[in-house]
Amino acid sequence: MRPIWWFLAACLAGRAAPAAAGCGTAFCSLSTDWSIQGAWTDPGSRVDLRYEFIDQNQPRTGTRNISVGDIPQHHDEIRTINRNWIVGFEHTFGPNWSTGLQLPIASRSHSHIHNHHGAQLFEAWNFTEVGDARIVGRYRFAPELPDSGAFGLQFGLKLPTGKHNVKNTQEDLAERSLQPGSGTVDAILGGFFSGQLGDDALWFTDATWTSALAERDNYKPGKRVVVILGATLPWTTHRAFLLQFYAQWKDRDSGSEADPENTGGAYLHVSPGVSFEGRRTQIYSFVQLPLYQRVNGVQLVADWALVAGLSRRF
Repeated sequence: MRPIWWFLAACLAGRAAPAAAGCGTAFCSLSTDWSIQGAWTDPGSRVDLRYEFIDQNQPRTGTRNISVGDIPQHHDEIRTINRNWIVGFEHTFGPNWSTGLQLPIASRSHSHIHNHHGAQLFEAWNFTEVGDARIVGRYRFAPELPDSGAFGLQFGLKLPTGKHNVKNTQEDLAERSLQPGSGTVDAILGGFFSGQLGDDALWFTDATWTSALAERDNYKPGKRVVVILGATLPWTTHRAFLLQFYAQWKDRDSGSEADPENTGGAYLHVSPGVSFEGRRTQIYSFVQLPLYQRVNGVQLVADWALVAGLSRRF
């Protein structure tokens, strides 16, 4: 049986690249795209359902942790809890072409202190909303030899399906970086390569560049470059150890509604996990841990994140 290698779609955006921002909006970034990893080239479809828990409760500046209010800001960020559901659909047309669609649902709670004319006002938001959908097409070049690995290109769009005007019960508008959607259409371009490690194990690498095509309502998210390096190590026919390293560079947001001083940075995470496979159904779980986090200004980060999900082929 073909080894299990994947981790569910994180944010098609294809995956879920942590959208690191001052107030702490986030998705995990794990690759589960079968066409990228070379594990499935026969025509057919796959449906994924994934859950992510990310508790961003640590203020950080540069590469060091600080306490809330150590560096006075207009908003002293306290905590953001992200509970994300990501629904994905992937269809493979044959050995070369495939396409994937992902729709995130973000359940998010955020709190901060608003420093306003000498007063310290506690503000909070709690909402569950649909986020921005992503659709990505991929083309795999035919390898010259059966075991020489697979490589290809990917291209797509992030669509403005999520709201960017969510308010709390006091009718205060959430910061744009906290909103479930950016309001922008983003272009997604990238490439991938996969190969064998011995008889059963698999390794792959995947790089993507994402950029908003235009500003929307005085806001434009920063460009993002993501590189993922992953491997699968089967230990039985139906079980495998999974490992991915994720590196991201994100530019500052721009526009009059953005907070450029407190957005963007560079990040490196490691994600060990396990996968269990039946005839058509697979179950997986990951823990994502930071190895390096350098943020601009003051931002909230998480010490760990949890990912679990299942996938069904038909």
